[in-house]
Amino acid sequence: MNVKRWHLVWILVVVLMASCATETPTPEATQTSEPAADDQPAPEETQTLRVMTYGSFDISEDVVQAFESEHNAQVQFLDAGDTGQMLSQAILSKDNPQADVMYGLDNTFLSRALNEDIFVPYEAENLAHIPDRFELDPEHRVSPVDFGDVCLNYDKAALEEAGVEPPTSLQDLTEPAYEGMTVMENPASSSPGLAFLLATIDTLGEDQYLDYWAELNDNGLLVVDDWSTAYYGEFSGGSGSEGTYPIVVSYATSPAAEVYFSEGALETPPTGAVTAPGTCFRQIEFVGVLKNAENVELGKQFVEFALSETFQEAIPLHMFVFPTNENADLPQVFKDFAITAEEPARLPAESIEENRRDWIDAWTEVVLQ
Repeated sequence: MNVKRWHLVWILVVVLMASCATETPTPEATQTSEPAADDQPAPEETQTLRVMTYGSFDISEDVVQAFESEHNAQVQFLDAGDTGQMLSQAILSKDNPQADVMYGLDNTFLSRALNEDIFVPYEAENLAHIPDRFELDPEHRVSPVDFGDVCLNYDKAALEEAGVEPPTSLQDLTEPAYEGMTVMENPASSSPGLAFLLATIDTLGEDQYLDYWAELNDNGLLVVDDWSTAYYGEFSGGSGSEGTYPIVVSYATSPAAEVYFSEGALETPPTGAVTAPGTCFRQIEFVGVLKNAENVELGKQFVEFALSETFQEAIPLHMFVFPTNENADLPQVFKDFAITAEEPARLPAESIEENRRDWIDAWTEVVLQ
């Protein structure tokens, strides 16, 4: 009897142990509240944005890094030469573009670019802060990002020593007092050279501008290939230059640059800019997303960023032109010494595109042959 009772007790113990074993969670079950390693979200892949621009483009590394950090991107700037070369490359490769964004197309080449249909329309939110006078494309295929006036610069000390007042008009340069004083860039190879030629066409008219250039040429005009050669090689007022020409085609911001790059040695610029009505040509530069680009959406974000105050406020001391965003603050040296022309010469982009080659050829025949 005692054996039977012991047997029954043993059976009950075994059953209870089995029951407890089925209700106790296993170590594996307690870990189901955390995702397995394979379920962890993969880190977002860094995107690459390629920006095609001209050789003299420059911007702060901090500004570029701000965009890269915000968008988990790496920005590559592609040097495409001067503006004309850059546009030609973009047109030739428009079915498979070399870049996602183009920065630096200006109003002298704008119509050609729009006719070739190489840009994606994008109306950036920051265009609300850009004055309408800079927006030359109503379809927003490109957005105005900076501007500057090409004009005559002069060496103050050299003119004073010669007993000559700074010129106040284009016609002054043909007077005997200014003989052998002016150096400029070839409009066939230089953007400021072309801009100055356009200023004479707009101000003097197509029926008189060639006569003006013939007179200026007879008065000892020197023509060189590019801005660096003109300003730092032949102009007597350029920092470190040993040139002898006291008048040069440059920018209205060049006097401010002379003070800035002197690093405190100069309190006022040794040069001046002529901004009288009709003597300057206003260059407006644009940024736009290229059609068929690999990264169109990121390109649009770069356009938005390029029009933002962060980017715009870095433009003056890196490219010595003015930002188009009216909310962007200017550095003190710009406030003190950089000026803009109140009545610059202007020509429609369509007219420039239609006549550019003929105007340059006619100028070349009069001045260089």
